[in-house]
Amino acid sequence: MNFSKKSNGSDGTIDGQSITANQLTRSNIEWRNGYGTPSDGNDTNSQNTPTRKLTKDAKSIIIYFSRSGSTELLASKVAEQTDSDILEIVVKDSYSGNYQKTLSRANSERENEDYPELNMAVPDLSQYQTVYLGYPIWAMTLSHPMTSFVTTYGSRLSGKKIAPFMSEGGYGQGDSVSRIEDILAAEGSKDNTFTRALVVDGNKVDKSDSNVKHWVEQVKK
Repeated sequence: MNFSKKSNGSDGTIDGQSITANQLTRSNIEWRNGYGTPSDGNDTNSQNTPTRKLTKDAKSIIIYFSRSGSTELLASKVAEQTDSDILEIVVKDSYSGNYQKTLSRANSERENEDYPELNMAVPDLSQYQTVYLGYPIWAMTLSHPMTSFVTTYGSRLSGKKIAPFMSEGGYGQGDSVSRIEDILAAEGSKDNTFTRALVVDGNKVDKSDSNVKHWVEQVKK
């Protein structure tokens, strides 16, 4: 399926819900490496309920956080290739739709190591062999809601293959994967294997189908 923008303004769907990815409307010059990107003010959920698709038989699950929609769109593409269960990370206090306010909050959280409280029910993860972790890159590192998730639930990920995927502002994955590795180890998660990360520019996620397909094929080996 091609997730190019539809006539109704949607950039795609995830578990039947519409996705709007604000960065896709920006050319490289307008994009400014993601600087100034607005959001819907409720971390993709102003019009949707948080994505939660859980089945009894899936052997993989996509766990993701998305502020402006790009990572959510990328998660939908991974879901199409894997038929995984899906769980959206939800924080108790959503990030502002205003980029500058979100930037100020994120800087404070990072400097004080005061990461956001989660507001979500996490299911038993024992049935899953592979966990796809999706997130945006913030300041060349792991975005804070994903930091909160792996810190809070890392002990449940022992023995699993971890497949990181991310949207970013043109500077790469930073230290995000090593951060996940370090946090999981600190939380007592053992015997994890990590795949190569999938890294996509936030304003080009709609053009990433072939990259996603190739990456998923490698993850499944």
